[in-house]
Amino acid sequence: MRHRTAWQALGQNPLKVLGSSWPWRSFAYLLSGVVFGAVAGAVLVVALVAGAVSLVVLAGVPILLGVALSGVAVTRFERWRLRLVDLDPVPDPHRAPERPGLVGWVRTRLREPATWRELGFTAVSATALWWMDFLVLGFALVVPVLVIMSPLDDAGAWPLVIVGLCLLAAAPYTITAWAGARAAVTRLMLAPRDSELGRELTDVRASRVRLVDAFDAERRRIERDLHDGAQQRLVSLNVMLGLAALDTEPDSPMAGRLAKAQEQVALAVDELRELSRGVHPKALTDHGLAAAVENLAGRSVLPVTVDIRLPRRLPLSVETAAYFVIAEALTNAVKHSQATRVEVHARLHTDLLDLSVSDDGIGGATPEAGTGLVGLADRVAVADGRLRISSPQGGPTLMHVELPCR
Repeated sequence: MRHRTAWQALGQNPLKVLGSSWPWRSFAYLLSGVVFGAVAGAVLVVALVAGAVSLVVLAGVPILLGVALSGVAVTRFERWRLRLVDLDPVPDPHRAPERPGLVGWVRTRLREPATWRELGFTAVSATALWWMDFLVLGFALVVPVLVIMSPLDDAGAWPLVIVGLCLLAAAPYTITAWAGARAAVTRLMLAPRDSELGRELTDVRASRVRLVDAFDAERRRIERDLHDGAQQRLVSLNVMLGLAALDTEPDSPMAGRLAKAQEQVALAVDELRELSRGVHPKALTDHGLAAAVENLAGRSVLPVTVDIRLPRRLPLSVETAAYFVIAEALTNAVKHSQATRVEVHARLHTDLLDLSVSDDGIGGATPEAGTGLVGLADRVAVADGRLRISSPQGGPTLMHVELPCR
């Protein structure tokens, strides 16, 4: 089994540790920590002094602001360096800036607890941690070498040489153990807190809802353009063809061609109407969920019983989600379930739409079967709803959806 951290590697056979890359990775991690910590500490001290001295003329404000935000850059590099001894990346706790540009980025970062926590880690790393890395490397490598190089003409030097050889043999384990401990502490300090993850999840949900709303608005615009544009032109063309047919001899070749042209235009209008309903049904916008589902059921090849009792119009996003859930369920019933009938029920309980679609088919409807249920579940999740499916082999299939109407 491939180990993910230096700590895990220490738990395997000692000889396997020596033959693995973990001691070398741990050495590189600690050595880079010494160099980077010393450089970062020196830069921060110089910046603090320069900022404090020039603060009287306000020139130090940008410098001190840079010091306050230095933890963001330092910990970004630290997360990258941590991958040497911990293969699992540490999530970034920062949110996307509320406004574009440098000012928006700075304002967002200064208001985040993660920024100040990272500044604290930077201060500890630049003042203490790199010293500890230096001491561990010195004890594990330099001290054993100095002991081994003691004068051999001294009779009491041989025990020291043996001790030095033992310390040198243990150096890979010492270095790996300290690197693992330091990495665990670093992960603990830099990982996002539960509250930050909660805010991030809230932001993601809000962004997803905005994306779906924008998509639905675009669907409505396309439906409106199809209905008011291309469809009306085709209807006008059909009327013009009919008028032209009136001015033509009934049995003439031209009359036959005009009649065929009218048939093709009528078919195009029907196809365009069907396409328009698939993009976004006009009945849903004008009359609500119940009327739109009734129209949908009327076009289905299966008998569909619709029982939707709603005391009021629901938010358009909820009606849209519910409509396409029902449409997908009917499509699955027609294509996959071998059902003979479908029932649709919907009720509004306070601010919760309770929706169910059932059929008497053969069952076996699961997201893994590739029947469109994955996309359906995603649409319900975007609306912050719940989807439950009961579809045992042999049927029947019952799909139950709950959508909040906030």
